[in-house]
Amino acid sequence: MTAGRPPRVLFDATSVPADRGGVGRYVDGLLGALSRVVGSELELVVVALRTDVERYSRMLPTAEVIAAPAAVAHRPARLAWEQTGLPLLAQQVGADVLHSPYYTCPLRAACPVTVTVHDATFFTEPEHYDKTRGTFFRSAIRTSLRRAERVIVPSKATRDELIRLLDADPTRIDVAYHGVDPEAFHVPSEEEKARVRARLGLGDTGYVAFLGAKEPRKNVPNLIRGWALAVRDRAQPPALVVAGGQGHDDEIDRAAAELPPHLRLLRPGYLRYADLPGFLGGALVAAYPSYGEGFGLPVLEAMACGTAVLTTPRLSLPEVGGEAVAYTSEEPERIAADLAALLDDEPRRRALASAGLARAREFTWEASAEAHVAAWSRARV
Repeated sequence: MTAGRPPRVLFDATSVPADRGGVGRYVDGLLGALSRVVGSELELVVVALRTDVERYSRMLPTAEVIAAPAAVAHRPARLAWEQTGLPLLAQQVGADVLHSPYYTCPLRAACPVTVTVHDATFFTEPEHYDKTRGTFFRSAIRTSLRRAERVIVPSKATRDELIRLLDADPTRIDVAYHGVDPEAFHVPSEEEKARVRARLGLGDTGYVAFLGAKEPRKNVPNLIRGWALAVRDRAQPPALVVAGGQGHDDEIDRAAAELPPHLRLLRPGYLRYADLPGFLGGALVAAYPSYGEGFGLPVLEAMACGTAVLTTPRLSLPEVGGEAVAYTSEEPERIAADLAALLDDEPRRRALASAGLARAREFTWEASAEAHVAAWSRARV
């Protein structure tokens, strides 16, 4: 390693899912911002799934992008390769630092390793994960806290929980907030809103939006029940549109089965990325009554689309929403009361939408990139 030159970082992007949810938004947003500092503050090498090589090569014209072995597309093979092939690749490219962006990292590498731990909810909300997944990620987080030179987290709440619950070393944890892409998530035009309405078959019906993985921690069943209580007696009840991955929460089907027939619950699954501003920005309210988040990217994205947001004051969510969102609890009766109050108060919705839009501008991927580069510089030896 040459003294004074920027750190050479190998970034492992092989954990990015095809649907570009969660970790995909993080990695894509971060790498896009890092592309603007490559060469001055950073030498960047990215290893990616073969299906992503062209994407990242366009995004990072001055970085080196390497295709991982084809087998790495399958999760068990990727985890095995992470422990063997990834450290070898770090040696081959002369990396000063190896970054793993999704909880797990190599146990042994010739250079310092940094890892992103996205949240501590596997410990604070263990009942909302199936046993196998919860056990795996709790073990992975403990291992990363022990082995990594530095741990990057997306919020102070996550940092504090890791310290409180796992006695993590606070001097080795760096907070790097996520950002939001203002081109991808923006106040939509009327045409964008109309296109989404047509795709969903909503006509002129207003709607409440949820966007996210349908996991127990996201509290979708209670959102459905709370929405039903809030709108069932209205002359023109707004629909509820629950978009995103299917997840593994069977309680959603049970909540849906309880609905009176005149209420419209739509579950379109994944929406096209280009439709997300029209979906979020066209909603009366974006509702996200989660039991807890490491950051809360859907909340930030909805704010960036100029939508009034209703969420919970759990873990990191107040760090993201501040005073620019409305808060509720996790129980359906409280969700119903707070959602009804928002639906009945258009001036407050407009005020929240304006405040949320202004606050969303404070969260940039450029700032996140700067925090990551600072962490990698600290890790470098």
